[in-house]
Formats: sequence, C-alpha cells, structure tokens
Amino acid sequence: MDIPIEKKRFSTSKIRMIAGGILIISLIVFAFVSTSGNSKLNVQVERITISEVKKGIFQENIPVSGVVLPVSTIYLDAVEGGRVEEIFVEDGAVMKQGEPILRLSNTDLELSLINQETSVYNLLTQMQIQQNAARQNSINKLNQMTDVENALIEANRVYDLNKKLYAEKAIGKQELIEAENNYTYQKQRMKFSKEILKQDSVSVKQGLVQAQSSYARTQSALDLMRKKVEDLVVKAPVDGQLTSLDAEIGQSKSKGERLGQIDVLSGFKVRVDIDEHYISRIYAGQSGSFTLSGEKHLLTIKKVYTQVTNGRFQVDMEFKNEAPDGIRRGQTLQILVALSEEKEALMIPRGAFFQQTGGNWIFKVAENGNTAYKNDIQLGSQNPEYYEVLNGLKPGDRVITSGYDNYGDIQELVLKE
Repeated sequence: MDIPIEKKRFSTSKIRMIAGGILIISLIVFAFVSTSGNSKLNVQVERITISEVKKGIFQENIPVSGVVLPVSTIYLDAVEGGRVEEIFVEDGAVMKQGEPILRLSNTDLELSLINQETSVYNLLTQMQIQQNAARQNSINKLNQMTDVENALIEANRVYDLNKKLYAEKAIGKQELIEAENNYTYQKQRMKFSKEILKQDSVSVKQGLVQAQSSYARTQSALDLMRKKVEDLVVKAPVDGQLTSLDAEIGQSKSKGERLGQIDVLSGFKVRVDIDEHYISRIYAGQSGSFTLSGEKHLLTIKKVYTQVTNGRFQVDMEFKNEAPDGIRRGQTLQILVALSEEKEALMIPRGAFFQQTGGNWIFKVAENGNTAYKNDIQLGSQNPEYYEVLNGLKPGDRVITSGYDNYGDIQELVLKE
C-alpha cells in the first residue's frame, strides 16, 4: 500500500518572496519612522552661544555717528565783487566782531561813489539857489503887500474926509464918488495881494518839501553807495573763529562768492546722519547719549532736516548739559538715539540666529541641558544689545543665540561637552 505524500504549503521560492516582501516593508516603515521623527544633530557646546532670557529695563534705540560742529556758523560771502588787495588775518584766527579780514578793490564801484557824491553836492547847491530865490520872491511880495496896504489906508482916509466935506457942501459929489471908487479899488487890491501871498507861501513850502525829499533820496542813494564801498572791506560779523578762508592776493571774487566762514565758539552741536528708514520716528526733543572717556553724556535733537540724500537724512543735536571738556570741532561721536521710553520687558541678547530665523523661532535648551528644540517666538523692538521678546519664552529660559548656518532643517540639537 502506497503512503500518500503531503504537499508542502510553502515552497522555497515562496518563502524567499515573503521574506523579501517583509524586508522591503520593514525598510519602508523604517524610512517613514526616520523621516517622521525629529531630525537630530550633534553640536559642541563650546562652539555655540547660549544666552538666558531675562526681564529688565529695555529701550529701543539706534546707533548713529555724529560730527561735532560749532553751535552756529556764519558764512562770509562777497557782498560786492572785486580784486583781493589785502588779507589781514590767517585762516583759523580768532576774530572779534567788526575786525577786518580782507579788502577788495572795485574801480567801477568807487567811481560810481564819486559820481553819486557829485550829484548830491550839485543837488544841494541847486536847493540853496532855489531857496534863496524863493526867499527873495517872498520878500518882494511882502514889499508889494506893504505898498498895497499903505495905498488902502490912504484911500480910506481920503474917502472918509470927502464924505465929511461933501456933507458940509465943501466938495461936489463927483469928488466923493472918485474917492469911494479908489477906496473900493484899493480894498480889492488888498484882497488879491493877500491871496497871492498865501498861495506863494504854500508854493514855497511845497517846493521846499519836494526839494528836501529829492535831497533825502539822493543822500540815501549816496549812503547806500558808501555802504557798498565799505563792504569791499570784509569784516567779522560776530565773535568767532575764521575757517575755510578762500582768498589770495590778486584773486578776483564775484559778487556772492563764498570767502570763508566764522564758527561761533560759544558752544557746540552734533550733526548726525540717520538712515531714512527711521525718518518717521525722529522728531525734535528726542534724546540720545554717548560715552566719552568713560563718562556718559546726554544729547537732545534740536532740528530735523527732512531732505533725504543717498538714503540718509540729518539732524542737529545739542548737549543737555555743558559740552565735555576737550571736545573739538570735527570730532566723531558714536551715539545711541532713543526711539522709545524706557520700560520693563523680557529680553534676549542679540545674535546671529536672527539672520536665519527672522525672529520667528529659536533653539530653546531643554531643562536637562542636553538638547535644544525649535521654539516659536515673537520679537518686538530691538536695540544694539537686546531683542524684546513678546511671546514664546519666559524668564530663566536658555536659548542658542549664535548663528544657525549649518543646521539646515534640523529640529533638535544634541549638546555635547
């Protein structure tokens, strides 16, 4: 009797196929698990910067450079053009108000002055002649007035006498009428003479006023011409130091050309260049500070120049107190300009991490100190030392603030001693 042979359920080839399938599935699962979990990277602690999050007094400010300038500068321009004849002082000299600096010559201007003086003298002579003529004319009219007045008195006397004689029948009516007519005539002459004398007086006064006005205008023009000639001698308008003197003997200077400047030495200001990004946040009255020789000094913005040149604008700052000893014109100062008031805030030190994260996240060190994980944060204002933390961290947290250039998409850092 034959023994039936039981057929095998799995052949060698099937076993191999199953094993291969299991292996492939395992590799897929491993790859999935590996990619779905946090990627890690070992880093040496001494190669990174770990900073502590802390609360403190925070103020938003920006670092800028400023140049020390005199508190005021008066520019010297040639009021009248001319040739440089004399230079009385050297560049850098300390001047007193009114002291001469240089002298120009201008032949045309000097000739015009002579002509103007001649015109004034001629006009004055004409005025004197006219006044003498008017005075003589007035005297003649007064004499005529005296004759008329005397004739009126005589006509009145004769008329009164003839009235009496006619009443006594001593003379005829014809003689009385003649005396009356003469008296009437002399009265009329007297009236006209008074009117003529009055008009002559008004005319003389008007002529005198016009002559005086013309003389005054001519004299004013002469004074102005003299002032122009005097302006050929350039003088210091205020007390100060002469700088940037640009003149040589024999050199011709045009009207309005810059000759130099006077720096007022009563104080200093600081001219500051600021990036145009901050132009809407800068205004007069804001404060700033700088450190010189270990001492902190305060400044206040006095004036804002809103014109933007090459992406920057300027402001003038003045010292809140006395200017530091030894400070000099042209000296450069490193200044912090405050953009906000001081306040209590959560802060982390500035670091290179910001370039890769934009302040949206940071590696936060775990409590055991062995690892660091990505942590979402929100930063606010900043200053040269700190970022203000608005959200995502608390006091005492430790974070990595050095650069993240080599971390790529790493989610977790393993910190190695």
